[in-house]
Amino acid sequence: MGLLNEVIGAVVAEEALDKMDPDANLLEKGAALVAGFVGENAIEGEIGKLFHKDEASDDQPASDDDNN
Repeated sequence: MGLLNEVIGAVVAEEALDKMDPDANLLEKGAALVAGFVGENAIEGEIGKLFHKDEASDDQPASDDDNN
């Protein structure tokens, strides 16, 4: 659902711009759409890193100190 989430992020950013500045021009609305699209992708990537980091630490073998 990556593309759907990015589209939703773009729409939410554009709606937020409408609430802040009802007289925003087309360039400002386009910038909000791009920022929402890219921003959601960045957030999704950071959240993915957090979850993968936890899983990777569970897979690490015990240190050699424990075996002595």
